[in-house]
Amino acid sequence: MKRQSLDKLLYVLSAVLCAWLVLPGLGPDIMDLEQRFGWKVGPDNWRGPLSTPPSYTILDPEKQQLLSTVVIRNEHTSPPPYHRSEFGHPWADVDHNGCDTRNDILARDTTDTIFKPGTRNCVVVEGKLSEPYTGQTMNFIRGKETSALIQIDHVVALGDAWRSGAWAWSAQKREQFANDPQNLLAVDGQQNQDKGSANAAHWLPPNEAFQCAYVTRQLYVKAQWQLSMTPAERSTIERILSYCPPGADEDALLHPKRIAYSTQHSSKHPRAL
Repeated sequence: MKRQSLDKLLYVLSAVLCAWLVLPGLGPDIMDLEQRFGWKVGPDNWRGPLSTPPSYTILDPEKQQLLSTVVIRNEHTSPPPYHRSEFGHPWADVDHNGCDTRNDILARDTTDTIFKPGTRNCVVVEGKLSEPYTGQTMNFIRGKETSALIQIDHVVALGDAWRSGAWAWSAQKREQFANDPQNLLAVDGQQNQDKGSANAAHWLPPNEAFQCAYVTRQLYVKAQWQLSMTPAERSTIERILSYCPPGADEDALLHPKRIAYSTQHSSKHPRAL
């Protein structure tokens, strides 16, 4: 008699447990468990955690090929100490268009640009910037207290370039690199300061929508200038590129084959004060 009562109790408990697991609103959210952990509830459906996140995509073959050309260096190598002066005079007019590089980039990256009279459309005094690192719109106004709010960032920082092989270059080559428009962006000054000389493994733009374009730019610059990467840096760049949706890095300034930038400002129809 006791045995029959125990069997009935176990049967009832089993039925209650099944209902708790299966009926909506009673038990755990099975679909949520499946999405979060890759579990399949039911006979022969246990598969463990998903081996690959659902959003993972295959790395673009062109970028994979570029990554394969970049030398991976030991993170603990010790080049000579870095000094900014090793890269020549800041914002030198290396293309001999009569304008320094800082103003060239401000003119390129801003809209509604206004130039100082008598400077042959060289000195930018005002402009509107769609700031890539934050995703915000900023106004550039030249002045003692305002000019530094927008700065020109080396996407591959000079300190990083130095550690990546530029320490062995000639002074002329380093100056050319420091003024390469493909490696320069007008950005929020605070973001530029926060980044310092960090590579992609240690700093990325807080604007996640720009991270694909950012690491793509770094990859192209390092490949073009034959600069090395650390293992962590390469891993970070490869991981981000693998998750980039199609077209996320389609920027006319990103790819050397699509560079349309000219130091002539006439196409921007600027207006002088």
